Amino acid sequence: MRNMEQGNAGVPQPSGRATRREFLQGLGALPVAAAAGQDTPSHLPASGAATLPVIPFGKYSLSRLICGSNCFNAGSHLSGFVNRAMREYYTPEQILKTLRRCQEVGINGWQTGGQGRNSELYRRFIAEGGQMHCLPLGSEPDDVKELAGIGAIGIAHHGEVTDRLFKAGQLDSIHDYLKRVRDAGLLVGVSTHMPAVIDAVESKGWDVDYYMACVYERHRTAQELEKLLGQVPIPVGEVYLTQDPPRMFKAMRQTRRPCLAFKILAAGRLSDRPAWVEQAFRQTFESIKPTDAVIAGIYDRYSDQPAENAGYTRRFSPLSRLA
Repeated sequence: MRNMEQGNAGVPQPSGRATRREFLQGLGALPVAAAAGQDTPSHLPASGAATLPVIPFGKYSLSRLICGSNCFNAGSHLSGFVNRAMREYYTPEQILKTLRRCQEVGINGWQTGGQGRNSELYRRFIAEGGQMHCLPLGSEPDDVKELAGIGAIGIAHHGEVTDRLFKAGQLDSIHDYLKRVRDAGLLVGVSTHMPAVIDAVESKGWDVDYYMACVYERHRTAQELEKLLGQVPIPVGEVYLTQDPPRMFKAMRQTRRPCLAFKILAAGRLSDRPAWVEQAFRQTFESIKPTDAVIAGIYDRYSDQPAENAGYTRRFSPLSRLA
């Protein structure tokens, strides 16, 4: 077992170097952080299913643990090798199997990547008796009608696009898209990896229902990293800093709107040891509002991650109300 150190944010950090075998074994524990009417029987957990604490979400009740979609889409944020393993594992049949297992343990929400295969799989999941809310991402005007048509209850403006426009001083350009989502009768969301975006939207007083908040600002430029660290890591890409989660948690607490925290495990970088996973869930639920929730990706090739993550959610969520 490798030693573990606590970072400034209270997030466990690995020390020493993992062997390739340890790394591959660690993939089996990846709970990678990632996704239409009133609550009717078709949108509630099946009778006898396990329960999870829930939050009010518009006119719905949403479990405090939500299934993400990055693993389903082979987007590990780790390496091309891991992407390939996820792509091979997550056939359409396996994705549906994992979603059914998520429902069994009390998860009633799927945060999807948007149009395409995810939309078709959600249609099939519901047609085959599945009962989960769908919360996709979007950024193109034409996708609102399609996503509303599959039964999504809300759409969040895609975080990558949101942040790029914010950095360019063009955040106001997403306002029309948000209005389209509202006009379609859906909950309006904004996804971001930057606390400053939440602060900016709040200051503008926009008609927004929720935020998706990445707890790590993972897409800093080389210049930004050099200013923060005094050097540029190699390779320049996704850098996860221990001081980021407290910054995002603060922004989440300062808005009355529900926030869905994602990448709480630093896109799998904290998945190598059960103690790190436990600490990340604990820190997150202790730091966010009782009306917030967590999105976690699932890679259940080697363990029952839906049940494991649900267990952490029941253990650390302060809510007593159950779905």
